[in-house]
Amino acid sequence: MSPQKSTTALTKAAKRALVPKLRFPEFRGAGAWKPITLQEASTLVAERVGKRKLTPVSISAGVGFVPQAEKFGRDISGNQYQLYTLVRDGDFVFNKGNSLKFPQGCIYLLEGWGQVAAPNVFICFRLKDGYSNGFFQNCFEQNQHGRQLKRHITSGARSNGLLNISKETFFGVEIPTPTPAEQQKLAECLSSVDELIAAQARKVDALKTHKKGLMQQLLPREGETQPRLRFPEFQNAPAWKVKPLGKVAENFDNQRVPITSSDRNAGDVPYYGASGIVDYVDGFIFDEDLLCISEDGANLVARTYPIAFPISGKTWVNNHAHVLRFENACTQKFVEVYLNSIKLDDFITGMAQPKLNKAMLDRIPIPHTSVPEQQRMASCLSNLDALITAEAQKLVTFRTHKKGLMQQLFPSPEEVAT
Repeated sequence: MSPQKSTTALTKAAKRALVPKLRFPEFRGAGAWKPITLQEASTLVAERVGKRKLTPVSISAGVGFVPQAEKFGRDISGNQYQLYTLVRDGDFVFNKGNSLKFPQGCIYLLEGWGQVAAPNVFICFRLKDGYSNGFFQNCFEQNQHGRQLKRHITSGARSNGLLNISKETFFGVEIPTPTPAEQQKLAECLSSVDELIAAQARKVDALKTHKKGLMQQLLPREGETQPRLRFPEFQNAPAWKVKPLGKVAENFDNQRVPITSSDRNAGDVPYYGASGIVDYVDGFIFDEDLLCISEDGANLVARTYPIAFPISGKTWVNNHAHVLRFENACTQKFVEVYLNSIKLDDFITGMAQPKLNKAMLDRIPIPHTSVPEQQRMASCLSNLDALITAEAQKLVTFRTHKKGLMQQLFPSPEEVAT
């Protein structure tokens, strides 16, 4: 036997011996998983939408199905709508667009939508009898398809942002597959973990919503001097005053120093920019409790990050974040919470590169009350923040647990991609 044929034979033997590290007791004596191509396990879904009135959807990596009107701000199907593919609950859709999470494209299972219209550039398919949707969904979540497809991608994305992957190549992807009974058992197990994760995510979202509503009650509305909700000991206290931020805090902008990436020396000191930590360096320019406020106008409008965030201890801050010092910690916490709860569009200047400059920052009106009331509010909101952080960490732990569990319940990625 030639060396090439021998290697091929060994590769096939390795595939035939695909076995996970962890198996349910009733399947420990079962045979190895068998690689099954998507061509064998599914059928192409190609029915056109035609004149049906359905929701045009897109797919976002890490999210799944999203109405086009929500993702793009409008329906972009246009004259192509009737050529869109009719997708029903239980069908899978492959978006060939690359992303950070799924560089070779993502696959999602449609559930709870009924029927939708998917762009005809997506590949839609339906599993045959004997193959579990839940099992294959978890395989796609592990990016088993991507690790095989990357061998066939010879160039970057086309002008429409989609990878040059043919249907023949896609349906040639092999998924190591156990018996229908074991597929179902795995799907049920991981589904229960998904339900736990979803419940925890809802809990975190509910706490964030509660905090937002509480802040709206504890802070005076624009043009008013009294909040709608006040702690009992302050219900008869004087009305709030409004002061410009420049009168509430000391600005340290003249001490901010940028460092180009080529000049940075790696260290353990956080280096902050408009959106938080951007690097770790070996020097520092601040060594106290301060408040950073994003200068980036685009970030302020999009609010992709808390625009005001505290820094503490040895830190370095570049010229994309304002640095403020407050007389006491409770005032700093109050201003941080307040700035993260209001719109700052009226204070942003510039068209090409919109920014919140120092002059406009100093003019932002800040509702102001006595230090004891600030302390009471800061303590309440800090406790709530701590609870949100703790519950968010539980969510991370649950997701990490699922990832580790899947690594045990499925053959290793190296074996799958062989």
